[in-house]
Amino acid sequence: MAGSNCTPVTEFSLTGFTEDLVTQFTLFLMFLLIYLLTILGNLGMIALIRASPLLHSPMYYFLGNLAFVDLCSSTIIIPKMLANFLLEEKGIGYAGCMAQVFIYDLFGMTECFLLAMMAYDRYMAICHPLVYPLVMSPKSCLQLVTGSYLVGLTNGVGQTIGMSSLSFCSSNVLNLFFCDISPLISLSTSDTTLSHLILRTSASLFGMSSCLVVLASYVAIISAILSIRSAEGKRKAFSTCTSHLTTVSIFYGTALFMYLKPSSDSSRADKWVVVLYTVVTPMLNPLIYSLRNKEVKEALRRLAKPKCSR
Repeated sequence: MAGSNCTPVTEFSLTGFTEDLVTQFTLFLMFLLIYLLTILGNLGMIALIRASPLLHSPMYYFLGNLAFVDLCSSTIIIPKMLANFLLEEKGIGYAGCMAQVFIYDLFGMTECFLLAMMAYDRYMAICHPLVYPLVMSPKSCLQLVTGSYLVGLTNGVGQTIGMSSLSFCSSNVLNLFFCDISPLISLSTSDTTLSHLILRTSASLFGMSSCLVVLASYVAIISAILSIRSAEGKRKAFSTCTSHLTTVSIFYGTALFMYLKPSSDSSRADKWVVVLYTVVTPMLNPLIYSLRNKEVKEALRRLAKPKCSR
């Protein structure tokens, strides 16, 4: 426990990436471009899904929610990071730090389960096409998405409660560009057993369970695809999963590496691993789905055609 003469920390200092002014400005421009592409890409995906009847299917319903989650999780991190590139004092208040923990953990875990639901959707479409319309009905999809948000909310509340019980007295320097749980726990001067338990339990229970859904779905999908006799049939079946597989590989791979690795194994490269799944992945998701999905390309063509013909 912290001593009785402990002066509580009211602000945390975020170290960012470098102290070199030229490099900071270069990184500012790079992350600003990434954020603008993230906003345009995800808002564009949401608008396209809502406007095009061609995309009114379970897969794109999940994708629209994924775009919304990516937009929210990026907005809680990147604007503050951009501001810190331009400010001499790179700090964030205690309340703002806890808000980042809550909102990012809410949407981060929601994304895990949305990706799992999208894998389940592909499993039903490829392995059980006859009952697919019944199982993946609008009501079922709404329930799956609602459940994903509720799990994310549970995770966010649990992690924030764990953080709020900690005392911060000695140091307020976070070796990261936003308030994340692991570095915050490392800074605490109080007993962190409960916080570590909540973090590991959440990552193992929620993160691994959603990961298992993805793995089980794709084991069944690959088995079904291999049983298809024609090469063209195999190619068409697998092409419906490639976009999702790409997104899953980046998100789950980096996130699980960061949250399940031993806390003592920390390196400078960890920051760039965090950048990959907190900043880059939300930008890539709409690009991956728009470039690889024929339905998205066709929907764009149909929406653009009337305007071009005028």
